[in-house]
Amino acid sequence: MRQAAEMKDFRRDLVSLLPKMRRFAMTLTRDVNDADDLLQEVCERAITRSHLWNGEGRLESWVYAMTRNLWVDEIRKRKVRSGGGMADIFDPAELNVEATAEKAVYVNQLHKMILSMPEGLASVFLLVNVEGYSYREAAEILAIPIGTVMSRLSTARLRLAAMLSEDAERRA
Repeated sequence: MRQAAEMKDFRRDLVSLLPKMRRFAMTLTRDVNDADDLLQEVCERAITRSHLWNGEGRLESWVYAMTRNLWVDEIRKRKVRSGGGMADIFDPAELNVEATAEKAVYVNQLHKMILSMPEGLASVFLLVNVEGYSYREAAEILAIPIGTVMSRLSTARLRLAAMLSEDAERRA
Protein backbone atom coordinates (compact mmCIF):
# COMPACT_ATOMS: atom_id res chain seq x y z
CA MET A 1 0.00 0.00 0.00
CA ARG A 2 2.86 2.35 0.83
CA GLN A 3 4.31 1.90 -2.66
CA ALA A 4 1.03 3.02 -4.28
CA ALA A 5 0.97 6.11 -2.06
CA GLU A 6 4.57 6.94 -2.99
CA MET A 7 3.74 6.59 -6.69
CA LYS A 8 0.76 8.90 -6.26
CA ASP A 9 3.03 11.48 -4.57
CA PHE A 10 5.62 11.09 -7.31
CA ARG A 11 3.05 11.69 -10.04
CA ARG A 12 1.60 14.68 -8.18
CA ASP A 13 5.07 16.20 -7.83
CA LEU A 14 5.83 15.50 -11.49
CA VAL A 15 2.60 17.21 -12.59
CA SER A 16 3.45 20.26 -10.47
CA LEU A 17 6.75 20.55 -12.38
CA LEU A 18 5.15 20.50 -15.86
CA PRO A 19 5.21 24.29 -16.46
CA LYS A 20 8.89 24.52 -15.50
CA MET A 21 9.73 21.42 -17.50
CA ARG A 22 8.00 22.82 -20.57
CA ARG A 23 9.91 26.09 -20.34
CA PHE A 24 13.15 24.13 -20.01
CA ALA A 25 12.25 21.93 -22.98
CA MET A 26 11.61 25.07 -25.04
CA THR A 27 15.10 26.38 -24.24
CA LEU A 28 16.54 23.17 -25.60
CA THR A 29 14.37 22.59 -28.64
CA ARG A 30 13.39 26.12 -29.71
CA ASP A 31 10.22 24.62 -31.16
CA VAL A 32 6.83 24.24 -29.46
CA ASN A 33 6.02 20.90 -31.06
CA ASP A 34 9.45 19.44 -30.30
CA ALA A 35 9.23 20.74 -26.73
CA ASP A 36 5.82 19.14 -26.22
CA ASP A 37 7.02 15.83 -27.70
CA LEU A 38 10.10 15.94 -25.49
CA LEU A 39 8.01 16.75 -22.44
CA GLN A 40 5.70 13.81 -23.12
CA GLU A 41 8.66 11.46 -23.52
CA VAL A 42 10.24 12.74 -20.30
CA CYS A 43 7.02 12.23 -18.35
CA GLU A 44 6.62 8.71 -19.69
CA ARG A 45 10.21 7.86 -18.88
CA ALA A 46 10.06 9.44 -15.43
CA ILE A 47 6.95 7.45 -14.54
CA THR A 48 8.29 4.15 -15.87
CA ARG A 49 11.59 4.74 -14.07
CA SER A 50 10.16 6.24 -10.91
CA HIS A 51 11.58 3.28 -9.00
CA LEU A 52 15.02 4.76 -9.73
CA TRP A 53 14.15 8.01 -7.98
CA ASN A 54 15.43 7.61 -4.44
CA GLY A 55 13.68 10.67 -3.04
CA GLU A 56 16.95 12.40 -2.20
CA GLY A 57 17.82 15.72 -3.76
CA ARG A 58 15.36 17.55 -5.97
CA LEU A 59 13.00 15.76 -8.31
CA GLU A 60 13.28 18.83 -10.54
CA SER A 61 17.02 18.26 -11.06
CA TRP A 62 16.51 14.57 -11.84
CA VAL A 63 13.81 15.38 -14.41
CA TYR A 64 15.82 18.25 -15.98
CA ALA A 65 18.81 15.94 -16.44
CA MET A 66 16.50 13.37 -18.03
CA THR A 67 15.08 16.06 -20.33
CA ARG A 68 18.52 17.21 -21.44
CA ASN A 69 19.72 13.66 -22.03
CA LEU A 70 16.64 12.74 -24.07
CA TRP A 71 17.06 15.87 -26.19
CA VAL A 72 20.73 15.07 -26.79
CA ASP A 73 19.66 11.58 -27.92
CA GLU A 74 17.06 13.09 -30.26
CA ILE A 75 19.60 15.47 -31.79
CA ARG A 76 21.95 12.55 -32.40
CA LYS A 77 19.16 10.58 -34.09
CA ARG A 78 18.31 13.54 -36.30
CA LYS A 79 21.95 14.04 -37.19
CA VAL A 80 22.24 10.41 -38.27
CA ARG A 81 18.99 10.58 -40.26
CA SER A 82 19.98 13.81 -42.00
CA GLY A 83 23.53 12.71 -42.72
CA GLY A 84 25.01 15.69 -40.86
CA GLY A 85 25.97 18.94 -42.52
CA MET A 86 26.11 22.65 -41.80
CA ALA A 87 23.16 22.52 -39.43
CA ASP A 88 25.22 20.43 -37.01
CA ILE A 89 28.11 22.83 -36.42
CA PHE A 90 27.05 23.65 -32.87
CA ASP A 91 25.09 20.51 -32.17
CA PRO A 92 23.97 20.40 -28.50
CA ALA A 93 24.65 16.66 -28.65
CA GLU A 94 28.36 17.44 -28.78
CA LEU A 95 28.17 19.32 -25.50
CA ASN A 96 29.34 17.64 -22.34
CA VAL A 97 26.31 15.94 -20.78
CA GLU A 98 26.98 17.93 -17.62
CA ALA A 99 26.80 21.25 -19.50
CA THR A 100 24.33 23.70 -18.10
CA ALA A 101 21.07 24.51 -19.80
CA GLU A 102 22.30 28.07 -20.11
CA LYS A 103 25.31 26.94 -22.13
CA ALA A 104 23.10 24.83 -24.37
CA VAL A 105 20.86 27.85 -24.99
CA TYR A 106 23.90 30.04 -25.76
CA VAL A 107 25.32 27.45 -28.16
CA ASN A 108 21.93 27.14 -29.84
CA GLN A 109 21.78 30.93 -30.28
CA LEU A 110 25.27 30.98 -31.78
CA HIS A 111 24.27 28.18 -34.09
CA LYS A 112 21.27 30.15 -35.35
CA MET A 113 23.31 33.33 -35.73
CA ILE A 114 25.98 31.61 -37.80
CA LEU A 115 23.39 29.94 -39.98
CA SER A 116 21.74 33.31 -40.58
CA MET A 117 24.90 34.62 -42.25
CA PRO A 118 25.30 34.35 -46.01
CA GLU A 119 26.73 30.96 -47.02
CA GLY A 120 30.18 32.29 -47.94
CA LEU A 121 30.63 33.95 -44.57
CA ALA A 122 29.22 31.03 -42.62
CA SER A 123 31.45 28.54 -44.45
CA VAL A 124 34.64 30.50 -43.80
CA PHE A 125 33.67 31.06 -40.16
CA LEU A 126 32.91 27.36 -39.73
CA LEU A 127 36.16 26.19 -41.28
CA VAL A 128 38.46 28.62 -39.45
CA ASN A 129 36.78 29.27 -36.10
CA VAL A 130 34.92 26.03 -35.50
CA GLU A 131 36.93 23.38 -37.34
CA GLY A 132 40.32 25.02 -36.75
CA TYR A 133 41.59 25.12 -40.34
CA SER A 134 44.24 27.68 -41.22
CA TYR A 135 43.41 30.49 -43.61
CA ARG A 136 45.39 28.72 -46.32
CA GLU A 137 43.58 25.40 -45.75
CA ALA A 138 40.19 27.12 -45.77
CA ALA A 139 41.13 28.88 -49.01
CA GLU A 140 42.08 25.56 -50.60
CA ILE A 141 38.90 23.84 -49.41
CA LEU A 142 36.69 26.65 -50.73
CA ALA A 143 38.82 27.25 -53.83
CA ILE A 144 39.10 30.99 -53.13
CA PRO A 145 42.09 33.29 -52.58
CA ILE A 146 43.48 33.53 -49.05
CA GLY A 147 42.70 37.26 -49.05
CA THR A 148 39.04 36.45 -49.65
CA VAL A 149 39.11 34.07 -46.67
CA MET A 150 40.56 36.81 -44.48
CA SER A 151 38.02 39.35 -45.71
CA ARG A 152 35.04 37.02 -45.28
CA LEU A 153 36.23 35.90 -41.86
CA SER A 154 36.57 39.50 -40.72
CA THR A 155 33.08 40.29 -42.01
CA ALA A 156 31.64 37.14 -40.37
CA ARG A 157 33.24 37.99 -37.02
CA LEU A 158 31.93 41.56 -37.17
CA ARG A 159 28.41 40.34 -38.02
CA LEU A 160 28.47 37.79 -35.22
CA ALA A 161 29.68 40.43 -32.74
CA ALA A 162 26.89 42.78 -33.86
CA MET A 163 24.27 40.02 -33.51
CA LEU A 164 25.55 39.14 -30.03
CA SER A 165 25.47 42.80 -29.05
CA GLU A 166 21.89 43.19 -30.31
CA ASP A 167 20.89 40.05 -28.45
CA ALA A 168 22.46 41.36 -25.23
CA GLU A 169 20.65 44.70 -25.63
CA ARG A 170 17.31 42.92 -26.09
CA ARG A 171 17.87 40.95 -22.91
CA ALA A 172 18.77 44.04 -20.89
